[in-house]
Amino acid sequence: MSEENKDLGDKAEEAFDKAKDAAKEAAEDVKDSAKDFSEGAKKTANEFAEGLKGAGNAENKKILAGILAIVLGWLGVHKFILGYQKEGIIMAAIGVVGWFLCGIPTSIVGLIGLVEGIIYLTKSDEEFYNTYQVGRKPWF
Repeated sequence: MSEENKDLGDKAEEAFDKAKDAAKEAAEDVKDSAKDFSEGAKKTANEFAEGLKGAGNAENKKILAGILAIVLGWLGVHKFILGYQKEGIIMAAIGVVGWFLCGIPTSIVGLIGLVEGIIYLTKSDEEFYNTYQVGRKPWF
């Protein structure tokens, strides 16, 4: 019986070594998978953050500024939306004073607003954001 016990002991030790090796391999696979998942999650988070910084806000201001420039361009409302207070005040003042001067200055400022609105709406979101929000280009 001692020979049988020794064979069983050897088999048990062999099975234990196989299980131990399998556990190490599984642990390495899990570690690699976790690393890949972590890298993918970081990449996705960075892409999401970049998207929030750029296009999302630019698109909303682009559409709003473009439509207001076309509709109320003579008042310079679109300039205030983009944060150009000085230019907005200039357009509003010329637009209002122009009413007393046969409407010619108001028409000119309205035409400028119309052109700017069309320019805003035809630019890509990224180009609009870089030109008017980051680059702070006040006219055309």
